[in-house]
Amino acid sequence: MSDDQYLFICMRYIELNPIRANMVKSPGHYRWSSYRYNAQGKDDRLVTEHSLYTDLRKTKDARLVAYKDLFRTHLDSDELKSIRAAWQTGTPLGNDDFREKIERKLKTKVGQSRRGRPGGPLKGL
Repeated sequence: MSDDQYLFICMRYIELNPIRANMVKSPGHYRWSSYRYNAQGKDDRLVTEHSLYTDLRKTKDARLVAYKDLFRTHLDSDELKSIRAAWQTGTPLGNDDFREKIERKLKTKVGQSRRGRPGGPLKGL
């Protein structure tokens, strides 16, 4: 899966949360959703367009249509599980190359470590 797919999966996850919480019937009905900007073209000075969003199409009207098309299907259960697991464990959501890039930048391992003692032979016993 590419980085842009992860971004749009996360955007869909966030913007569909009010529906999953039975707060609204459509993401555009939730007052504080960036969906209103990204798919409906409503002004929102709090939203900064990501370059992957602007790369969806050349014109704003075409981007609105393309973004709406992303919402024609709901997230599948595997996508939901991976987002929730990443959030719960503090693991960046992305492919192995992306996680390795983050670890190099931070100079530390990211995500959930295995619990308990490290494996391997016992020394000095």
